[in-house]
Amino acid sequence: MVVALLLAAGASRRFGGNKLLAPLPDGRPILVAAAGPFLALGAPVLAVVRPGDDAVAELLGGIPGIRVGVCPTAEQGLGHSLAWGVAATDEADGWLVGLADMPWLRVEDAQAVLRALEGGASIAAPVHAGRQGHPVGFSARWRDALLSLTGDQGGQSILRAHPDELTRVPCDHDGVLRDVDAPADLMRSSA
Repeated sequence: MVVALLLAAGASRRFGGNKLLAPLPDGRPILVAAAGPFLALGAPVLAVVRPGDDAVAELLGGIPGIRVGVCPTAEQGLGHSLAWGVAATDEADGWLVGLADMPWLRVEDAQAVLRALEGGASIAAPVHAGRQGHPVGFSARWRDALLSLTGDQGGQSILRAHPDELTRVPCDHDGVLRDVDAPADLMRSSA
Protein backbone atom coordinates (compact mmCIF):
# COMPACT_ATOMS: atom_id res chain seq x y z
CA MET A 1 0.00 0.00 0.00
CA VAL A 2 1.39 3.38 -1.04
CA VAL A 3 0.41 6.34 1.16
CA ALA A 4 0.11 9.85 -0.23
CA LEU A 5 1.78 12.41 2.03
CA LEU A 6 0.56 15.96 1.44
CA LEU A 7 3.05 18.29 3.09
CA ALA A 8 1.14 21.36 4.31
CA ALA A 9 3.34 22.50 7.20
CA GLY A 10 5.17 25.48 5.68
CA ALA A 11 5.03 28.97 7.18
CA SER A 12 4.29 30.89 3.91
CA ARG A 13 6.84 33.57 4.84
CA ARG A 14 7.39 34.79 1.27
CA PHE A 15 3.66 34.96 0.53
CA GLY A 16 2.81 37.43 3.29
CA GLY A 17 0.02 35.32 4.79
CA ASN A 18 -1.18 31.74 4.79
CA LYS A 19 -0.87 30.94 1.09
CA LEU A 20 -2.59 27.56 1.41
CA LEU A 21 -5.86 29.33 2.19
CA ALA A 22 -5.50 31.91 -0.60
CA PRO A 23 -8.04 31.52 -3.41
CA LEU A 24 -7.13 30.59 -6.96
CA PRO A 25 -8.85 32.51 -9.76
CA ASP A 26 -11.62 29.86 -9.70
CA GLY A 27 -12.22 30.54 -5.99
CA ARG A 28 -10.84 27.28 -4.59
CA PRO A 29 -8.19 27.59 -1.88
CA ILE A 30 -4.73 26.52 -3.05
CA LEU A 31 -4.76 23.69 -0.51
CA VAL A 32 -8.03 22.21 -1.78
CA ALA A 33 -6.82 22.27 -5.39
CA ALA A 34 -3.49 20.68 -4.41
CA ALA A 35 -5.21 17.90 -2.43
CA GLY A 36 -7.59 16.94 -5.25
CA PRO A 37 -5.23 14.76 -7.33
CA PHE A 38 -4.16 12.77 -4.27
CA LEU A 39 -7.73 12.10 -3.20
CA ALA A 40 -8.53 10.83 -6.70
CA LEU A 41 -5.85 8.11 -6.42
CA GLY A 42 -7.80 6.02 -3.95
CA ALA A 43 -4.69 5.70 -1.76
CA PRO A 44 -4.66 6.72 1.90
CA VAL A 45 -3.81 10.42 2.26
CA LEU A 46 -2.06 11.92 5.28
CA ALA A 47 -1.76 15.70 5.33
CA VAL A 48 1.06 16.95 7.55
CA VAL A 49 0.46 20.36 9.14
CA ARG A 50 2.36 22.51 11.61
CA PRO A 51 1.29 23.13 15.22
CA GLY A 52 -1.08 26.05 15.62
CA ASP A 53 -2.20 26.15 11.99
CA ASP A 54 -5.78 25.44 12.96
CA ALA A 55 -7.30 26.94 9.79
CA VAL A 56 -5.36 24.57 7.51
CA ALA A 57 -5.99 21.58 9.80
CA GLU A 58 -9.71 22.38 9.93
CA LEU A 59 -10.00 22.82 6.16
CA LEU A 60 -8.17 19.55 5.51
CA GLY A 61 -10.06 17.74 8.25
CA GLY A 62 -13.32 18.64 6.51
CA ILE A 63 -12.29 16.85 3.30
CA PRO A 64 -13.40 13.19 3.28
CA GLY A 65 -10.48 10.85 2.67
CA ILE A 66 -7.79 13.01 4.28
CA ARG A 67 -6.26 12.22 7.66
CA VAL A 68 -4.54 15.20 9.28
CA GLY A 69 -1.41 14.90 11.40
CA VAL A 70 0.42 17.65 13.27
CA CYS A 71 4.21 17.47 13.04
CA PRO A 72 5.57 18.99 16.27
CA THR A 73 8.91 19.89 14.63
CA ALA A 74 7.55 21.27 11.35
CA GLU A 75 9.10 24.70 11.95
CA GLN A 76 12.53 23.06 11.58
CA GLY A 77 11.94 22.39 7.89
CA LEU A 78 10.41 20.20 5.21
CA GLY A 79 12.69 17.28 6.04
CA HIS A 80 11.19 17.08 9.53
CA SER A 81 7.63 17.10 8.17
CA LEU A 82 8.41 14.40 5.64
CA ALA A 83 10.19 12.20 8.20
CA TRP A 84 7.27 12.64 10.61
CA GLY A 85 4.77 11.66 7.89
CA VAL A 86 6.75 8.53 7.05
CA ALA A 87 6.96 7.58 10.74
CA ALA A 88 3.19 8.10 11.10
CA THR A 89 2.57 5.72 8.18
CA ASP A 90 5.37 3.24 8.82
CA GLU A 91 3.23 0.33 7.59
CA ALA A 92 3.25 1.71 4.03
CA ASP A 93 4.99 0.00 1.11
CA GLY A 94 5.90 3.41 -0.27
CA TRP A 95 5.07 7.10 -0.19
CA LEU A 96 3.89 9.56 -2.80
CA VAL A 97 5.09 12.92 -1.51
CA GLY A 98 3.21 16.00 -2.65
CA LEU A 99 3.40 19.67 -1.74
CA ALA A 100 0.27 21.54 -0.67
CA ASP A 101 1.30 24.70 -2.55
CA MET A 102 1.20 23.02 -5.99
CA PRO A 103 -2.42 23.51 -7.14
CA TRP A 104 -1.81 22.84 -10.86
CA LEU A 105 -0.88 19.17 -10.52
CA ARG A 106 -3.15 16.95 -12.61
CA VAL A 107 -4.65 13.67 -11.45
CA GLU A 108 -3.11 11.79 -14.38
CA ASP A 109 0.38 12.96 -13.42
CA ALA A 110 0.01 11.77 -9.83
CA GLN A 111 -1.42 8.49 -11.16
CA ALA A 112 1.55 8.02 -13.51
CA VAL A 113 4.04 8.44 -10.67
CA LEU A 114 2.01 6.09 -8.47
CA ARG A 115 1.90 3.47 -11.26
CA ALA A 116 5.67 3.69 -11.67
CA LEU A 117 6.14 3.15 -7.95
CA GLU A 118 3.66 0.27 -7.85
CA GLY A 119 5.39 -1.18 -10.92
CA GLY A 120 8.67 -1.55 -9.06
CA ALA A 121 10.37 1.84 -9.32
CA SER A 122 12.64 2.59 -6.39
CA ILE A 123 12.02 6.34 -6.72
CA ALA A 124 9.72 7.97 -9.30
CA ALA A 125 9.08 11.59 -10.22
CA PRO A 126 7.43 13.52 -13.03
CA VAL A 127 9.66 15.33 -15.51
CA HIS A 128 8.61 18.26 -17.70
CA ALA A 129 10.96 20.09 -20.09
CA GLY A 130 13.92 18.27 -18.56
CA ARG A 131 13.11 19.35 -15.00
CA GLN A 132 12.09 16.98 -12.21
CA GLY A 133 8.91 17.93 -10.34
CA HIS A 134 6.41 16.63 -7.78
CA PRO A 135 4.95 14.42 -6.51
CA VAL A 136 7.91 12.16 -5.82
CA GLY A 137 7.35 8.51 -5.04
CA PHE A 138 9.65 6.55 -2.73
CA SER A 139 9.49 2.78 -2.26
CA ALA A 140 9.78 1.25 1.21
CA ARG A 141 13.48 0.70 0.46
CA TRP A 142 13.99 4.37 1.39
CA ARG A 143 12.13 4.23 4.74
CA ASP A 144 15.25 4.65 6.90
CA ALA A 145 16.64 7.43 4.71
CA LEU A 146 13.30 9.26 4.81
CA LEU A 147 13.03 8.84 8.58
CA SER A 148 16.47 10.43 9.02
CA LEU A 149 15.64 13.61 7.07
CA THR A 150 16.08 16.96 8.82
CA GLY A 151 16.23 20.59 7.78
CA ASP A 152 14.54 21.99 4.72
CA GLN A 153 15.77 19.66 1.98
CA GLY A 154 13.11 16.98 2.05
CA GLY A 155 13.71 14.04 -0.25
CA GLN A 156 15.99 15.99 -2.59
CA SER A 157 19.03 14.83 -0.64
CA ILE A 158 18.10 11.22 -1.41
CA LEU A 159 17.60 12.02 -5.10
CA ARG A 160 20.97 13.79 -5.32
CA ALA A 161 22.75 10.88 -3.65
CA HIS A 162 21.04 8.21 -5.79
CA PRO A 163 20.18 9.71 -9.20
CA ASP A 164 20.44 6.29 -10.87
CA GLU A 165 17.47 5.07 -8.76
CA LEU A 166 15.07 7.66 -10.21
CA THR A 167 12.45 6.58 -12.73
CA ARG A 168 11.53 9.67 -14.74
CA VAL A 169 7.85 9.93 -15.65
CA PRO A 170 7.32 12.26 -18.65
CA CYS A 171 4.62 14.94 -18.22
CA ASP A 172 3.38 17.32 -20.89
CA HIS A 173 2.66 20.39 -18.73
CA ASP A 174 4.31 22.46 -16.02
CA GLY A 175 1.83 21.78 -13.22
CA VAL A 176 4.32 19.27 -11.82
CA LEU A 177 6.88 22.08 -11.45
CA ARG A 178 4.85 25.09 -10.35
CA ASP A 179 4.24 26.08 -6.78
CA VAL A 180 2.95 29.27 -5.18
CA ASP A 181 5.49 31.44 -3.41
CA ALA A 182 4.05 34.94 -3.95
CA PRO A 183 0.55 36.30 -4.72
CA ALA A 184 1.60 37.01 -8.34
CA ASP A 185 2.12 33.25 -8.85
CA LEU A 186 -1.64 32.73 -8.58
CA MET A 187 -2.28 34.56 -11.83
CA ARG A 188 0.20 32.71 -14.07
CA SER A 189 -1.45 30.31 -16.45
CA SER A 190 -0.25 26.74 -16.72
CA ALA A 191 1.50 25.65 -19.94
